[in-house]
Amino acid sequence: MRQRTGSLGHVLCAAFALLAALAPALARADDLRLWHAYRDAEAAALVEVVERFSAATGHRVELLAVAHESFASKLAATIPRGQGPDVFIDSHERLGDYRQRALVGPATAALDAADVYSAQSLAAVTQDGVVWGVPLSAKSVALFVNAGLVGHVPKTLEEIAALSLPTGVYPLAYEAQSAYGHMPLLAAFGGRMLAEDASFGFVGPAAERSLAFARELAERGAVPRDADGALVADLFRSGRAAFAISGPWLVGDLAQVGFAWRVVPLPIVAETGLPMRPPLTVEAAMLSPQGAAKHAALALARALGSADAAELRQRQAGTLSVRTDVPVPEDNPVLAGFRAQAELAEPMSADPAMRSTWEPAFRAIRKVLRGQADPAEALAEAAHRFADVRRPPPAAASPTPALLLLGLGLLLVAFHLVRRARDPDARQALRRSLPAYRYVAHSVVVVGLLVFVPLIVGAATSLFAGRPGEGYYVGLANFFEILTARGGPLLATGSFWFVLLVTFLWTAVNVVLHLGIGLALGLVLSRPTLRLRALYRVLLIIPWAVPSYVTALAWKGMFHQQFGAVTGLIHAVNDVFGTSVEPIAWFSRFATAFAANVATNVWLGFPFMMVVTLGALTAVPADVLEAAEVDGASRWQRLTRVTLPVIRPALAPAVTLGAIWTFNMFNVVFLVSGGDPDGATDILVSEAYRWAFTREAQYGYAAAYAVLIFLLLLVTTRLPAWLARRSEAAR
Repeated sequence: MRQRTGSLGHVLCAAFALLAALAPALARADDLRLWHAYRDAEAAALVEVVERFSAATGHRVELLAVAHESFASKLAATIPRGQGPDVFIDSHERLGDYRQRALVGPATAALDAADVYSAQSLAAVTQDGVVWGVPLSAKSVALFVNAGLVGHVPKTLEEIAALSLPTGVYPLAYEAQSAYGHMPLLAAFGGRMLAEDASFGFVGPAAERSLAFARELAERGAVPRDADGALVADLFRSGRAAFAISGPWLVGDLAQVGFAWRVVPLPIVAETGLPMRPPLTVEAAMLSPQGAAKHAALALARALGSADAAELRQRQAGTLSVRTDVPVPEDNPVLAGFRAQAELAEPMSADPAMRSTWEPAFRAIRKVLRGQADPAEALAEAAHRFADVRRPPPAAASPTPALLLLGLGLLLVAFHLVRRARDPDARQALRRSLPAYRYVAHSVVVVGLLVFVPLIVGAATSLFAGRPGEGYYVGLANFFEILTARGGPLLATGSFWFVLLVTFLWTAVNVVLHLGIGLALGLVLSRPTLRLRALYRVLLIIPWAVPSYVTALAWKGMFHQQFGAVTGLIHAVNDVFGTSVEPIAWFSRFATAFAANVATNVWLGFPFMMVVTLGALTAVPADVLEAAEVDGASRWQRLTRVTLPVIRPALAPAVTLGAIWTFNMFNVVFLVSGGDPDGATDILVSEAYRWAFTREAQYGYAAAYAVLIFLLLLVTTRLPAWLARRSEAAR
C-alpha cells in the first residue's frame, strides 16, 4: 500500500511539474497581463474598465497589483525574461530609467488624436520625439483650506504664515523636510531640483533662499518642523492646521471631518511674486517591448486611456483626467481645484538622475531646518553626495586571473576527491554512509538552494559594476572603493570605517543591555515566591511578539520633538514642577539619535535573553545551591560562583545569536532614526541598502558591502571559539 501511494505521489508531482512547464505554451494567444499599483477606489475603477474591455473584445486580462515601492524592480526582473506584463500603469518620471533598461516600448499606436490630451501630459510621456505611454491621469499637491478656521484664502504664502489662530493651530502644514514637499517653494524662488543637463540643480542663490525661507517659517511656528505625510493629514483632519499642502491621497482621510474644506491652487510667494509650482506626476499606461508588438496590448492601452475610462475614473476614484474632452464633473469642486492646480504645475523630470537627487536634498533640508548648517554649506555637501553617487563605476577588469584561481581551486578539489576515492577505507566508509546521505539529501538540496546559492550569487555580484542588466566584471574594485572610503577621509560620515565603528558600538551596547536586563528579569521571575510571575512573564514577552517594524514606528512617534509621547511627558513635568525643560530634538544629534535607536532595540531584544535565562536556570541543581548556602555563601557568591557558571554554556550561543541579529538590525535603524543625523547612525546593513535601492541601484557595490558584513560576522563569531580550543589544547 505504501509503495502504491508513493508511486501515485510521484506521478502527481510529475504531472504538476509538466503542467507548470507547459503553462506558458498552453496560455491563450489573446491573454494579456496588466500590472498596476492602485488600491481601493482606483483599483475598483480599473477592474471595471478592464471588464468592459474584455467584454467588448474577448481578450482575457490578468490583473496584478504590485506595491509601488517594488514596482520597478519587479519589472526589471520579469520583462527581460518574457514573464512580465504586456501593459503596466506607472508614473512618467520613471520613463528614463525604464528606457535605459529596455523595459518599455513605444506607445504612439495606442494614442487617440494628440489634441485630446493636455500639452503637459503628452510632453511628460514623450522623449526623443517618441511617445512612451498613454497618459491617464495627473496628480500634484494643492492647497487644502479649512473653511471653519479661515473665511478667505490669502493670496501669498507670507499672509498665510502671519495668520492669527487659536493656540495649538498651525497656519500651514506641509512636509517641510521632504524634498518633494520643498519643490513648490523652490520653484517659487526660481530654482529646480535637477538642471537641464542632468546635474544637481538644488544649489545656488535661489535654492539657498528657499531653504532659508522654509527655516524662517519653522522658527516662527507657522509650519511644523518635523512633519511627514501622516502628520500633515492628522493636523489638518483634527483642525490643528488652517491650510495643508497635500495631494489627492488626503481626500480619503477627510470624509468624516466636522468642518467644511476645499482645494485651491498654491499661493504665490510675495518675496518673488512667483507662484508655488508643485511637481506634476502623470500616470500612463505603458507597454513592455513584447506588449508593444501585440495588437491586443495596444488596444488595451488605448481603452485604458479612452474618454469613457477617464470619466469612470473621475467619477468613481476621483482621479484627474488629462484628456481635454473629459470635463471635471460640476458636482466635484475638489477635482476642479486639482485641475486648476495641475495647469500651473510643472511635470517632474523623467531623467534617471532625478531619483539620485532625493536623498542628498532630503539630508540638506533637514540639516538647515534643524539649525545644523547654513543653506550654502548644506547644499554644497548635497551636491558633493549627488556627484559621488552619479560618478562612473570602476573600469572593467580582465576576468582571466579570477578564472585561473577558480580553475586552480577546482583542480585541487578534484585532486583531493581522487585521492579519497582511491583510498579503500574511504570507499568503504562512503558505502556505509549512503543510507544516511539518502536521509539528508533533500535537506542538503533545500539548504543549498535557499542559503548557499544566494550567498554564491551575492559574492559573484560583488565583482561586477554597472546598471542592472548592463553589469560588467570589475574584480575587487568595489571592495577597494569601500575600504578606501571612495577616496575621501577614512572616518568621514558615511565611509565604511566610520559606519563599521558605529556598527560595533551599536552591537556592543545593545548586547550588553539585552543580556543584563534579560538576566536580571530571568533571575527575578525564576523565584518561586514571586506572586503573579506567570502574568509578568506574559507581559514581558509582548515586546518580542510584536513585529519589529511596528515597534520601531511606534517608538519613532514617541521620540517626535513636537508631538511625541516623550515631549508630552516633558511638558507634564514642566506643568507639575514649574520647570522649563525644553523638548529634545532626538534626531538632530548623534548621541540622542543613537540613544533612541538603542532604547527601541533594547525593548525588542531583552525578552529573548529573559526567556533563555529562564530556561537555563532550570538546569541549576537546587542541592548545590543549598549546599553553598549551608557553607555560608552569600546570595551574591551563590550567583557568581554557582548560578552563572552553570548557565554560561546556555547563554553563550544566545549572546552570539543576539549579536548577529543586532549587527544586522535594519528595521530599527532605518525606521527610527533613518540614519539621522546626516547618516551618522547608519549601520553597515542600512548603508548597503541605500547603495542598492536609493543610489542608482548599484547592486555590485551593495553586494560588496554584504560580503564584508558576512566576513566580519564569520570572523567575530568563530574567532572566540577557535581561541578557546587553542587555549584548551595548550593546557
